[in-house]
Amino acid sequence: MSLQGAFTNKRVLVTGGARGIGAATVRRFLEEGATVAVGARRAASVETLCHELGDGARVVAAPGRLEDRASCAAVVEAAVAGLGGLDVLVNAAGVFAEVPFESVSQAHWNTTFSVNVAGTFFTLQAALPHLEAAEGNAVNLGSDAGLLGFPPSSVYSGAKAAVVNLTRALALELAGRIRVNCVCPGNVATDMINAAAETSGDRQAYLAAAQARAPMGRMARPEEVADAILYLASHRASFTHGAILSVDGGGVCGF
Repeated sequence: MSLQGAFTNKRVLVTGGARGIGAATVRRFLEEGATVAVGARRAASVETLCHELGDGARVVAAPGRLEDRASCAAVVEAAVAGLGGLDVLVNAAGVFAEVPFESVSQAHWNTTFSVNVAGTFFTLQAALPHLEAAEGNAVNLGSDAGLLGFPPSSVYSGAKAAVVNLTRALALELAGRIRVNCVCPGNVATDMINAAAETSGDRQAYLAAAQARAPMGRMARPEEVADAILYLASHRASFTHGAILSVDGGGVCGF
């Protein structure tokens, strides 16, 4: 999908931008003319991606763990310093693990909600003045697990459900100031799902089940999710606000 340079000279921060959906989103924004700040937990991951992209003039490093208000603010500050402002925020940072209910630890709960929910909330809070000044917008990354129950990952499901309803609540609260939308992918062919498959005990069966969850019979490509994010962030979605866009091959339609 080409937006014909819709993001030329636009300044974009993509958290979780060093791999998977985030990295695909960074590449798509660059293709459409944007300057992009790449956020990720590890500075080395950001440096590796920036080296691969090979366009130092249009790529800014903004690493940070996004686990509390201060760290989120620091990432936004680094991005704004490097970009000179901010037109679009993509909250793509997230963590995922399948942990049965009885085995959930306090640490797993805290990490899952800190990164997926607090990271989304406080990064947008820090970015709001810059986005408002630029008449910009934010796109949050939810999940089909935030729309449907997803065992054995009740904590992740709860966290992504929070992101979905947070998007709706902020769309009401921030209406007329910035647009806020959410993309909810199904299973996506990334290293995150490959890692889950490796730890499942039967990699092939896990991946086959992941593909079968979508009526279309396959997993999404990261670029397909990135295209949905770019659409919501673009002028073509100028009257789209508070939307929860599923990119899951029809999986949330039912069984």
